[in-house]
Amino acid sequence: MSEDNKLGSKIVALREAHHLSAQDLADRCGLDLEMVEGLEKGELPPSLAPLIKITRALGVRLGTLMDDDDHLGPAYLDAEQMQEVTRMRSLETNSDAGDLRYFSLAAGHPSRHMDPFIITISPSGEVDHELVGHEGEEWLFGMEGEIEIEYGKELYILHPGESIYYDSIVPHQVRAHEGQEAKFLACVYTPF
Repeated sequence: MSEDNKLGSKIVALREAHHLSAQDLADRCGLDLEMVEGLEKGELPPSLAPLIKITRALGVRLGTLMDDDDHLGPAYLDAEQMQEVTRMRSLETNSDAGDLRYFSLAAGHPSRHMDPFIITISPSGEVDHELVGHEGEEWLFGMEGEIEIEYGKELYILHPGESIYYDSIVPHQVRAHEGQEAKFLACVYTPF
């Protein structure tokens, strides 16, 4: 495990604190052992859906894995402090969600119940549309370009200035629309 694999180190520490093997964790969250081990070792780029399943199985918030520290008080970021917390790509095979870059807007604020992000999607060129559901709710607000939200059997196109709010338990996928890069504001809530 590389030194800069903080996310993987946190997964291992939490898993071991629960006296779970990697296989136990995989079984609890319905993931393949290879995915759990790949995330722990930093060999696989993290994706939201499996991370949410892991946090649910470990009884922690998504932010616990992503960026929590011991700072108390508000999480204030000025324009120059906006940093990419982690680069994520869909772990679903043959997915056309594209490359997603997540910029956390609440990095370092412990015990939060929401995870706000600015997300930039670059299209991948793939053609499969595999939908994934997870517990919680999501709110998206279009900033630049257009994104597609396939939600169950419906397809929504989000333009700049438009928003959508949905229960994320319904299988869904957010992806670039018509091969263009897009940027949007997202707030993800995952219950304990």
